[in-house]
Amino acid sequence: MEQHKILVTAAAGKTGVHTVRNLLDSGHAVRALVRKEDDRSEALRQAGAEIMTGDLLSHDDAIRATDGMDAAYLCYPVRPGFIQATAYFADAARRAGLKAVVNMSQISARENAKSHAARDHWIAERVLDWAGVPTVHIRPTFFSEWLVFPWVRDTIVRDGEIALPFGDGRHAPIAADDQARFIATVLANPDDHVGKTYELCGPVQMNQAEIAAVMSDVLGRKIVYRPATLDGYREHLRHYDLPDFTIQHFVEVAVDYQNGVFEGTDGIIERLTGSAPQTVEAFVTANRAAFG
Repeated sequence: MEQHKILVTAAAGKTGVHTVRNLLDSGHAVRALVRKEDDRSEALRQAGAEIMTGDLLSHDDAIRATDGMDAAYLCYPVRPGFIQATAYFADAARRAGLKAVVNMSQISARENAKSHAARDHWIAERVLDWAGVPTVHIRPTFFSEWLVFPWVRDTIVRDGEIALPFGDGRHAPIAADDQARFIATVLANPDDHVGKTYELCGPVQMNQAEIAAVMSDVLGRKIVYRPATLDGYREHLRHYDLPDFTIQHFVEVAVDYQNGVFEGTDGIIERLTGSAPQTVEAFVTANRAAFG
């Protein structure tokens, strides 16, 4: 297999760290862009990645990060600035002559989204397309890691409850490391994927009550789904020092979830990588310690 020089942004994040390791394991040269150096970036350096600190909201940093690279993974957190960062990155990608960019979007990204972050992701997709950057957009449903985020995990640990305003909506949770296998595979062999958009989902679609039942079996104690109100959820999130932008996103995508926006399953990860994504049961088993 041809070896490439690949940039991974948000390299210490949920999907980034696994993408770096998958690419290194396949023999590619990886530049890992991080906001700051810490234990996570040092672990990536020890694994063989070139570490670069920088901010995607800096045009100069985007140019510096993409220089000399063949392809890149673009990932930005749920915070303001993604459209600006994408414009900078698109210009840098064109200057560097990148052959492919895998862009982390989200399944709720659409032009009429009520979530500011979801609409920003949709516009960011368009910016890359308009710029003529050879891009593969990925739109995952809720990550399996959602269960271990403090605002979800704490009520599970303390009260034995998944307390979310998700109604009877359903989704097929997808773990970050399974997405990373897909991302790394596409970055290494992008030709058949450029110009496409993929929704990334896990293997089994479930509602929150069904997820709670699986957790009960794995953890050996009763976990139930207690539907929260949107207002109650908003107030709950405020206890976690989350920015207003993030809280607005979480509340609006909860409405999307109720309306079926997060539904779907797809076997693309197994078809492309040869391994099926892990189930909720496997994820909870692997992360049992997080639930006390």
